[in-house]
Amino acid sequence: MTDTLTAPRPTRIMWRLARVVQTREETPRARTLVLDVPDWPGHRAGQHVDVRLTAETGYQTQRSYSIASPPQEPQVSLTVERIEDGEVSPYLTDELRAGDLLELRGPVGGYFTWDAARDGGPLFLVAGGSGVVPLMSMLRHRAATRSRVPTRLLYSSRTLEEIFYRDELQRMAAGDADLEIIQTLTREQLPGWTGHTGRIDRDLLASVAWGPQQRPLIYICGPTSLVEAMASLLQAQGHAPERLKTERFGPTGNK
Repeated sequence: MTDTLTAPRPTRIMWRLARVVQTREETPRARTLVLDVPDWPGHRAGQHVDVRLTAETGYQTQRSYSIASPPQEPQVSLTVERIEDGEVSPYLTDELRAGDLLELRGPVGGYFTWDAARDGGPLFLVAGGSGVVPLMSMLRHRAATRSRVPTRLLYSSRTLEEIFYRDELQRMAAGDADLEIIQTLTREQLPGWTGHTGRIDRDLLASVAWGPQQRPLIYICGPTSLVEAMASLLQAQGHAPERLKTERFGPTGNK
């Protein structure tokens, strides 16, 4: 008798009820939710979850949100930016309180992930707005593992008050000679601001990115227009497509 081999069935990602244990404001429009998730299987830096809301009428809607916490933390943190006409984000940012329950499914995604021990570097991260969230999971993972992988974050925000994790990023960079945080503001020019102003362009990108000969791992996350522009510019500078990973979101905040 001949043995036959069958492909294993893909693991089904199940919905779980998570309890909110803490909330904190990141910007006037963004809030981090710290969740206790029973039987959480663990995640990789860069993954996301699906969040589902159910109305009393039975109507359901769901959105995807990147995980901000590193794999080393037992609780799962999501940072959500309020979209004024959104169905999900206004509830998560304005109404959800500690002790409330939230239905989520995950972790989801295996492409846009980074592991300090497995993937190495140099690591070049490019973010626009809330696109910094999965990259923050990578930076926190790097810190938790005490990795010395040379890392640069190029982060574009509209205004100073809209910078996610501003104080934490400053502390990270101050205590780590192998980490550089480069920021630019697109809608504000402040007295005493030591970062850049304006959108990320060819010149700024060329001045802060490693050259193709260093073969950096590149992760880009943000609005579709920024992600496509950055990916095109970096490939034009000679960076190999297989060393470049992107994640984008549209105006609704969906993945």
